[in-house]
Amino acid sequence: MPLDGFLESYITPIDRFFVRSHHYVPTVDPAAWRLQVNGKVATPLTLTMDELKKLPRVELVSVLECAGNGRALYEPSMAGLQWTYGSIGNGRWAGVRLADVLKKAGVQPGAVEVLFDGADVPVGKQPDFQRGIPFNKAMDPNTILAYDMNGEALPREHGFPLRVIVPGWAGDCWVKWITRIEVRDTEADVFYMKTGYRHPGKGVPPGAAVDPAQMKPVTTLQIKSIIASHVDGQEIALAPAKLRGAAWSHESPVAVVEVSTDGGRQWRPARLGKDAARFGWRQWEYAWTPSQPAYFSVMVRARNAAGENQPFAPEWNPSGYGHNVVHVVRLNATATPKPPATPAPPSAAEMPAVFKQTCMGCHGVEAIEQQRLNRTQWEREVEKMQRWGARVTPENKESLVDYLANRYPYRPRK
Repeated sequence: MPLDGFLESYITPIDRFFVRSHHYVPTVDPAAWRLQVNGKVATPLTLTMDELKKLPRVELVSVLECAGNGRALYEPSMAGLQWTYGSIGNGRWAGVRLADVLKKAGVQPGAVEVLFDGADVPVGKQPDFQRGIPFNKAMDPNTILAYDMNGEALPREHGFPLRVIVPGWAGDCWVKWITRIEVRDTEADVFYMKTGYRHPGKGVPPGAAVDPAQMKPVTTLQIKSIIASHVDGQEIALAPAKLRGAAWSHESPVAVVEVSTDGGRQWRPARLGKDAARFGWRQWEYAWTPSQPAYFSVMVRARNAAGENQPFAPEWNPSGYGHNVVHVVRLNATATPKPPATPAPPSAAEMPAVFKQTCMGCHGVEAIEQQRLNRTQWEREVEKMQRWGARVTPENKESLVDYLANRYPYRPRK
């Protein structure tokens, strides 16, 4: 989602809403689709959509944010989609309570986790995308199985015909294309619970490896805010300006948004928009007139009802999850501001055959171009893709790593 997506409306239009999928987007036949509920239940269920819709309908507004939103802002960099601010949207979701479905099945004593699986099929030898949430979160009345998004049927790329909505939690838990729900009395030993989407739960030395036994699943979002009306380095006129943006949190809603125009020396409250929902974002605005021609460091920070504030420095973690530092844009106030420069189109470099054959079958070039990896990191990525079925032979591995490291080298963020 572009920055102006935070501003144009309270609910993010579907065509501006970010999309993240681990595998190809499946095509689901709604007539043949069934939802299975099994595991530690008294009565295993197989439900059609008509049967599911006989349960009470509920609706809520909630932010959906990728766990890696802001990954590109960490230093040193790590592999993964290099999101900055736009892997987020504020949606209106409607469906049925997950708790009502589980009660219908009759959960047996000792349940600790609810695991979700969808209709998407892994590529090559990649692991199936399965994620679970603790049983008490599954029974929360705000956790729903949604079949509508923004007042219309759930779009295919957003999980048609059914996806999990876990408000206040990161998007990795919002599993799409749901076909099976398993109630478990143990934690699931699946890749995206035991290996993927895990976080040390604390800051670690930048670039350090973390013992997998010390990692835990990513769950809740962080308190966070963004300036969306202006971009870093922009020139502005010596005239009244309106700073605008959005702020969001987890289960505890945003209470206060503050703005500083002097590098953090003084903070003043921003005006919050009238639209508010416990799990939705709050739009904000702040009227400001630059006092003189100068280079201003403008900052925004948010605080939620639980008293949590945004940090000033990031806590690095190996996968780049949970970035939520105070947002800073530097604005050059001048009597004669220049219009923003139009970036030159990227040059079309010749792609070697090994790159086209082994990488381009599954990845768009954009996902590769945005990486900021050194040669060792590129080698690890190629080896991971080998394990997942990429046709990389010992003979062409080194030439592929050489091309990636030279064509897309590590570069510090500006």
